[in-house]
Amino acid sequence: MATNMRHLSGQQPKTAILMLNMGGPQHTDQVHDYLLRIMTDRDMIQLPVQRRLGPWIAKRRTPEVQKKYKEIGGGSPILKWTELQGQLMCEQLDKISPETAPHKHYVGFRYVNPLTENTLAQIESDKPERLVLFSQYPQYSCATSGSSFNSIFTHYKTNNTPSNIKWSIIDRWGTHPLLVKTFAQRIRDELAKFVETKRNDVVILFTAHSLPLKAVSRGDAYPSEIGASVHMVMKELGQKNPYSLAWQSKVGPLPWLAPATDDAIKGYVKQGRKNFILVPIAFVNEHIETLHELDIEYCDELAKEVGVEEIRRAAAPNDHPLFIDALSTIVADHLKSEQSVNPKFLMRCPMCTNPKCRDSKRWYQQLCSH
Repeated sequence: MATNMRHLSGQQPKTAILMLNMGGPQHTDQVHDYLLRIMTDRDMIQLPVQRRLGPWIAKRRTPEVQKKYKEIGGGSPILKWTELQGQLMCEQLDKISPETAPHKHYVGFRYVNPLTENTLAQIESDKPERLVLFSQYPQYSCATSGSSFNSIFTHYKTNNTPSNIKWSIIDRWGTHPLLVKTFAQRIRDELAKFVETKRNDVVILFTAHSLPLKAVSRGDAYPSEIGASVHMVMKELGQKNPYSLAWQSKVGPLPWLAPATDDAIKGYVKQGRKNFILVPIAFVNEHIETLHELDIEYCDELAKEVGVEEIRRAAAPNDHPLFIDALSTIVADHLKSEQSVNPKFLMRCPMCTNPKCRDSKRWYQQLCSH
């Protein structure tokens, strides 16, 4: 909505902010193409004979995934939330950073419309002076953030890179104080709903999307960055509750980070701990992994099955005022900074063998030095 209003007003943005995320199908008829793009993206997942196996898995999984989207209202709300977050962020940026105004947000999804490559064409036509590539994954992983950045590199291998735009990158921000405060407040909101006699015994179970151990062994920074976010949130909360970290949404037979979130719940119940708050620490807005996997499969079905007393789920940051402050502060500080790209972003994993990553990092180093 904000993008359209700014566009209709004829106001040319001085600063464009491209919000990168994987996206989610808004309607069930988009599910197959969404899964197909995921299953054929070798940055996200590596399969044997991927060109044949990827499409087969996508086709086979489509009905099951469509059913899940129907159960959460017919589609993913990621686009709705990202548009709202971008609108509110730019309204604040226009006030706190007038020297880089007007600001305009754009959404670039990896696997569903608005696809990043299409959004880049729109940005080029708007001719901003600056373009900030802002990853909406607070913690960096080659499979998520890396895939989005690589897709931009791939796009410009066959398209001319605009030379009159100054490019810069915000690649990770999982320990930013205002993001930490947002998660802490979401947890406090749920803790307050437990009776006082139980409150200090509630297990705060942080949950993040899992990752294949193959990627972890290669040196992917994601597990350590998730751990850093958890540590900072618990510090903000004063370490008043027992807490743990588990991993959700594993796909396929290969070993992934463990314990799985559902196994962690079962394990703690066996140990006599029966009150929980689930905290999606790697997601900045609601989508199928929060609304279906956490809310329906774990907080409802699994909780009844294993005898949980009370289980709640902390809301994702969404449009919480602290989170909008986080987004706008991160961008404003970045725009004031002399640093167009974090040196960590330009590093590859120590055991990386992907030539695309090598070429992509070199391209970004050159792009952001202009």
